[in-house]
Amino acid sequence: MRTRGNGRLIHEIFLLKKKRKALILAHNYQRPEVQDVADFTGDSLELSLVAAKSGNPVIVFCGVKFMAETAAILCPGKTILLPARDAGCALADMATAEGLRKLKKKHPRALTVAYVNTSAEVKAESDICCTSANAVKIVASLDPKRPVIFVSDRNLGRYVSEKLRRDLILWDGFCPTHALLTPSDIMAAKRKYRGAKVMAHPECRFETLELADYAGGTAGMLKYVREDKKAASYIVGTEAGMIHRLRKENPGKEFYLASDNLVCPMMKLITLEDVRRSLAELRYRVAVKPTLRTKARKAIAAMLAIF
Repeated sequence: MRTRGNGRLIHEIFLLKKKRKALILAHNYQRPEVQDVADFTGDSLELSLVAAKSGNPVIVFCGVKFMAETAAILCPGKTILLPARDAGCALADMATAEGLRKLKKKHPRALTVAYVNTSAEVKAESDICCTSANAVKIVASLDPKRPVIFVSDRNLGRYVSEKLRRDLILWDGFCPTHALLTPSDIMAAKRKYRGAKVMAHPECRFETLELADYAGGTAGMLKYVREDKKAASYIVGTEAGMIHRLRKENPGKEFYLASDNLVCPMMKLITLEDVRRSLAELRYRVAVKPTLRTKARKAIAAMLAIF
């Protein structure tokens, strides 16, 4: 754990966590020091499921708003805190419930698959959710005779479409951070780090994914590296925060960021001081209205029944 210069602050966080009977969760893209004070680090759905299974009445979710919303959907009765109120997600903001309703009217027979990186309102308008890890499996499980609307990441949607050889109606949304990673970036990284395997997130452009040895979400990357007995170095094509956990869990291997552009400003908003203040003042609370929560939960439950 990184305690240099933060020892007193970390101590206060642990005392407040005990007082509040709180659970601290951190996404893999968070600052290293925030990851290090968390009880669990993982991807968004994984963390929400941990929150739901825990007996803790207070959940401090170090991530972005849609993640805290998902936890609130799965954890009725618990206090869900997002330490930085402005920690949003550009990808999630690109999809709206109103826009999705209009698209569904154009395709009345279509089933709607909502990426977890969407708001509670969008999830409530969808038939089933998916993650980057299970998107192919979820779409493959749907009636092949019915059209499928895939919201909101067009790059992940195209990845699924290519894998299944199935046309999808793609929402025109994208992750601004992952979309910056180009084939040229990958080729430059491969020349610089010769022999390193390339891992890339499915939110990257399809042309970029074609150059990767492995395409998958953060949990998949961790598993891929853990089980790979041959390679000693990896080029990482996802948000920079992932490098910290990869190095922490695989001390005998080397990891290099595929591009200096892979930094999400929203994922870097939460600081240790924000975590301390969130616990001290129980701020900022994230809640989902009961009627909306019930509808959104059905789409998540449909996914969990398959995955």
